[in-house]
Amino acid sequence: RNEIIIDRETVLENDHIDQIINSGAETILLHKENQNIADFAIIYNTLQKDPCNSEKEAVLYIYRQLRNSEPPDDATARDVIDKLFFSDKRYDLGEVGRYRINKKLYSDSNIETRVLTKEDIIRIIKYLIELINSKADVDDIDHLSNRRVRTVGEQLGNQFAVGLARMARTIRERMNVRDNEVFTPIDLINAKTLSSVINSFFGTNQLSQFMDQTNPLAEMTHKRRLSALGPGGLSRERAGFEVRDVHYTHYGRLCPIETPEGPNIGLISSLCVYAKINELGFIETPYRKVTDGVVNLSEEGIEYFSAEEEETNIIAQANAQIDDNGLFINPKVKSRHKGDFPFIEKSAVQLMDVAPNQIASIAASLIPFLEHDDANRALMGSNMMRQAVPLLNPESPIVGTGIERIVAKDSRIQIAAEGDGIIESADALEIVVKYYRTEVEQSVNFSSDTIKYRLPKFRKTNQNTCVNLRPIVRKGDKVFKGQLLTEGYGTEKGELALGRNLKVAFMPWKGYNFEDAIVISEKLVKEDVFTSVHIDEYSLEVRDTKRGLEELTADIPNVSEEATKNLDDNGLIRIGAEVKPGDILIGKITPKGETDPTPEEKLLRAIFGDKAGDVKDASLKAPPSLFGIVIDKKLFARTLKDKKVKSAEKLILSKIDEEFERKVDEIKIKLIDRLSSEVNGKTSQGVKDYYTSDVVSKGVKFSQKVLQDIDYLSVNPNRWTTDKTKNELISLLISNYVKSYKDLDGDFKRKKFNITIGDELPSGIIQLAKVYVAQKRAVKVGDKMAGRHGNKGIVAKIVREEDMPFLEDGTPVDIVLNPLGVPSRMNLGQIYETVLGWAGKELGVKFSTPIFDGATLDEINEYTEKAGIPKFGKTYLYDGGTGEKFDQPATVGMIYMMKLGHMVDDKMHARSIGPYSLITQQPLGGKAQFGGQRFGEMEVWAIEAFGASHILQEILTVKSDDVMGRAKTYEAIVKGEPMPMPGIPESFNVLLHELRGLGLSMNLE
Repeated sequence: RNEIIIDRETVLENDHIDQIINSGAETILLHKENQNIADFAIIYNTLQKDPCNSEKEAVLYIYRQLRNSEPPDDATARDVIDKLFFSDKRYDLGEVGRYRINKKLYSDSNIETRVLTKEDIIRIIKYLIELINSKADVDDIDHLSNRRVRTVGEQLGNQFAVGLARMARTIRERMNVRDNEVFTPIDLINAKTLSSVINSFFGTNQLSQFMDQTNPLAEMTHKRRLSALGPGGLSRERAGFEVRDVHYTHYGRLCPIETPEGPNIGLISSLCVYAKINELGFIETPYRKVTDGVVNLSEEGIEYFSAEEEETNIIAQANAQIDDNGLFINPKVKSRHKGDFPFIEKSAVQLMDVAPNQIASIAASLIPFLEHDDANRALMGSNMMRQAVPLLNPESPIVGTGIERIVAKDSRIQIAAEGDGIIESADALEIVVKYYRTEVEQSVNFSSDTIKYRLPKFRKTNQNTCVNLRPIVRKGDKVFKGQLLTEGYGTEKGELALGRNLKVAFMPWKGYNFEDAIVISEKLVKEDVFTSVHIDEYSLEVRDTKRGLEELTADIPNVSEEATKNLDDNGLIRIGAEVKPGDILIGKITPKGETDPTPEEKLLRAIFGDKAGDVKDASLKAPPSLFGIVIDKKLFARTLKDKKVKSAEKLILSKIDEEFERKVDEIKIKLIDRLSSEVNGKTSQGVKDYYTSDVVSKGVKFSQKVLQDIDYLSVNPNRWTTDKTKNELISLLISNYVKSYKDLDGDFKRKKFNITIGDELPSGIIQLAKVYVAQKRAVKVGDKMAGRHGNKGIVAKIVREEDMPFLEDGTPVDIVLNPLGVPSRMNLGQIYETVLGWAGKELGVKFSTPIFDGATLDEINEYTEKAGIPKFGKTYLYDGGTGEKFDQPATVGMIYMMKLGHMVDDKMHARSIGPYSLITQQPLGGKAQFGGQRFGEMEVWAIEAFGASHILQEILTVKSDDVMGRAKTYEAIVKGEPMPMPGIPESFNVLLHELRGLGLSMNLE
């Protein structure tokens, strides 16, 4: 222990200083008496409390605190501290961690330093002192600089790390076991450990979801969705209001409108239109640079900012008025700064928004006049557009926002031209395009310049809607790069088209549109306006059971010939057959267990021999409410091989190999010809492969022989000659060759796989049969419809065309909406859309009114005047039934309506007798289980209040779980006898047994 020369808290005099000098001490700790004592009171008090007088003592003290034992020596004690704080083997802050520490503590440590430094610790203490003295603020946890996106790639990377760590462990274990044996790496490595981790990530992770494919917008939005839930995130129950709230940093990054209603509100959000995610996982949004009140309108003037970088800037809105040179017209500009909206001098503005719809997501940007809608309704509108069913004959909206064309293109459903060219042929199944190529492109390409595109016809999506593309180009048409060649599946003429434009009247109609109900004209049914195609997939597996193999067949015991007339030899229904509930779709028989035969079976066996009754019918029948046409069927089978099959297989495989060799030789000869025309006779600059070993040594002259011997799959295509242009050409040639080779290779490998392995089926399954049934569904009463402004409703009545209200010129309206749905909901966007839509219809033009920068009332009035229609669409209608004029004018116009995925056909359900729950013996619930309707506590009260005692008794006993009673009642109904007395419900017995299980002796007296 060190010697104490002077105690703490001693005021230094001359003789003290002499003592210090004589002792040979190199440093002393002083503190001044000062008014600002609060600033360093914490450090002062800590030093007062600290028992250590030297660095050595401090090191030993820390060791004792951490290890709870005495250190063997000083070096060990110091080593423990070093390893804990400053060793990169112990922990890794990561790039993001270091970046955040540097930003927070104004540190300039190297981004490569992935551990804490001594400077960091000093700065942390300094910051904590400032925090306690109220000179610094605590971070806002909801600020987007403190929240980052963990992309799929990053999460997958973590899974690979887990998988490889497991693999490394098994390799180490195996090496320890096989000490002296000779083994190869292949004996140690088991790829299953890695693939199982990856499979479980995609199979079981909460965020690995089945893609929503209802329409192109749904697909696109699902791909751009961000979630705060999932592994390593929040849980719904623990997420408070702050996390869900809109934060000012969400501007241009996360959409404040599009989020689900319900428990996930605010936890799941959508990326804004222009937002992108940087390499650290922070969301960035673009702004234009502003200097001295002048906006940089060039492309270089656009820069992306993360929430943190944006924090100090003053940002003008996108619709601030500027002249052609980018100068702000008004001296003061409305702007944003942090969470505030100052009206500020134009010279103080530093950035400007790039577009008015920067704040919203794709779905919200598709709502015209969004600025006139209440946020809650806009939220419903953007969510319901994702549920719109693709129609047979869709129309793009008359009033759009200008983003419809971009969405249709970027959804990548449609086929687009890869370059400039001409259409050689186009029919329903394929489009053939011949692309223009320059001489250079022609010389470096290995593929033909004519490309065939097959169009998907009536393909089923994940949500059972239908993808069916049609060509919109004709033979001889010239096309340019990026031009769409097809339409269909929610697009029309290259624009997103989720619904139809309808003539609407806002007025009550005989009470049928009470409470958001909708009245539509029969014309919409007759003319297939809202007709959509839905495709259902039904599958049946053939297994190897304990009692023998199951079999697909049309020969099913105890089934009439009529029922099996549409089945082929494999028991699959023929394509084109009409299907109704109860029809056999796939015929299958399965071996029966050995039981004592009944007298009838004995007779059958005596007549037909042994096998007549050994199998039972296990066919797949059409479920209730399925009316449709079979459009496709597939049969997958595991290959069962004998010697004959194997020898035939060998022959086919060798032919495939020969063809592959021939095609590869063809493209290699082409490559060598083109290379030799470029480099023949020239001297090599040292051609290397990717492992940097020489392929053609420096100074060797290129010849046909030299070029022939090169393996072009592993050769480095750069720096062959001294001519830069030639090198670029060679590089392009070789990379095109490699691409063509890989395409061929993949193609032939697939062919071989199909022959050797056949279809990959799960173990225990021998065959898998699938049948696809298409239904054409017109709009009907009970279907849900909606506009783009959250104005949703159920079709309550379909009225004959002649009974619908009509205009002065005799035009009947298509749809009647309740005007009371507008004022309290505050979604006036639908009225603006209606009026402008009518003007557009009359003038034959379409409008794009971008959100927050849309048409003004004056502009709308200008167009209504030009079209010669009443101002604000207010016009007198006539009663279709009587021909009389209505008392008051109503708003009339064109509105865009969609049919949503909630269709009555999917929900309609009735049960007579069906399956019962095993324990309670009550009917199951839900359509899928063919269940009954729930009759709950409150419904019982209603019947009690009415005094309908017999109905109530019947519902609670014979219609539910009185097992004996329901059988007797059925019998009585069949025989026409009076109803028997109900017995005791089974659920009561369950209660009794439970009480007995708890040790209470309960008996009924």
